[in-house]
Amino acid sequence: MKFVRLTVCAFALVSGFGLRAQELRVAAAADLQFAMKDLAVQFEKATGTKVAVTYGSSGNFRAQIENGAPFDLFFSADAQYPEQLVKSGAADATSRTVYAFGHLVLWAPADEHLLLAQRGFEVLKDPKVVKIAIANPEHAPYGRAAVEVLEKACVYEEVKEKLVYGENTSQAAQFAQSGSAQVGLVALSLTFAESMKGGDRWEIPKRLSPELKQEAVIVSASRNKKEASAFLEFVKSEQGRAILQKYGLTPPQAAKNP
Repeated sequence: MKFVRLTVCAFALVSGFGLRAQELRVAAAADLQFAMKDLAVQFEKATGTKVAVTYGSSGNFRAQIENGAPFDLFFSADAQYPEQLVKSGAADATSRTVYAFGHLVLWAPADEHLLLAQRGFEVLKDPKVVKIAIANPEHAPYGRAAVEVLEKACVYEEVKEKLVYGENTSQAAQFAQSGSAQVGLVALSLTFAESMKGGDRWEIPKRLSPELKQEAVIVSASRNKKEASAFLEFVKSEQGRAILQKYGLTPPQAAKNP
């Protein structure tokens, strides 16, 4: 606890004397639903700046920001959408930051008795698995990654008729939880929710999973760039990295001292 307090105090001194008690508006990919809530609470404690977070699919946020949606920061589930915003002038190129790498899992309620860890992708061919939930690959990075995984595992053609699409990976997880689908191919970070901890899960092997490099960027039209920059620095700090890891996200390697 002593280390945490010192980390918070040091961060507050470095980043912000001057941070006022105001609201920072963040657009965050749906896989960050639990990690971002924790990050926002700890940042407010350290600086007094409130963080208001809206969750959704990264592709939809990219379109909204280009059309003038009043966000200060965008935490995407990929690198593609922040890059597009930078190219269009809607985001600050110098702020572009890799904050984490995500992971995909197969998840099912325990009472489905699917034995995911033992059976892997063979589960998806089981006749009792009628629907498989994934995020919509048209605008959700975790949906695109799910399709790529199924293709690499050579099961996509066999199971594509079973696929049902959530607006984002969080909604896909809800489909699996509610029984609307028997299994979901979703973000690992969401399975840390209390409602999903007791489920059956199997993390997709690295050899089959695409790199889910997640980037953040400051919106060009933001009027709170100083606070947005401070929040990005907090996410990259030791405390921020620990929070990300707590929810199954892998922060990039810390820079080594020369």
